Amino acid sequence: MLRVAVCHPDDADGQQMTQQLRRIGCHVQAFWPPLPVLPELTDVVFLAVRPDSIDMNFEWFNADEGPTIIAVVNYENPTIVEIVLRIGAKATLPSPVRSFGLLSALVVARQVHGDLKAQKRQLRKLSGKVLGVRRIEEAKNVLMRSRSISEAKAYDLLREQAMSKRVSIEEIAQTILNANEILSLGKT
Repeated sequence: MLRVAVCHPDDADGQQMTQQLRRIGCHVQAFWPPLPVLPELTDVVFLAVRPDSIDMNFEWFNADEGPTIIAVVNYENPTIVEIVLRIGAKATLPSPVRSFGLLSALVVARQVHGDLKAQKRQLRKLSGKVLGVRRIEEAKNVLMRSRSISEAKAYDLLREQAMSKRVSIEEIAQTILNANEILSLGKT
């Protein structure tokens, strides 16, 4: 069951959203004003965005493991659009709220949020891989200089050490770089 926080005044729109979300099977909690810390395990937040929201700044906005945010807007202007972007909203819902469109906004926002999280994970993984390749290159250069061996032989040494110690080649490369840094301290 999807856990939804509705951060909206308790007016017709707030009540309409809460009722519709419950009808589609969500566990809904309503709050106004928005909470600086959301209830644990909140999946989605429907957040009323108003001109007085300009100073709102909560940790759960744009958090990597934060909830999907859907902005509820009652009019558009540059200030409102800027707030919607700043809070990391993945969809907007126009006010007055109707039952039509709420489910679509919810599904699209959850999909976009999930896709972005997956892309961020992939980016972190690839960044780590690039850093690992860079460390391996640096470690090979250290071995080539210190032992007067070829690049292929240096790589073979790294690989053999990694296999014998049952660790990644990147870990062996980092160990060599750390040792080289310690041994080089007095040589400047």
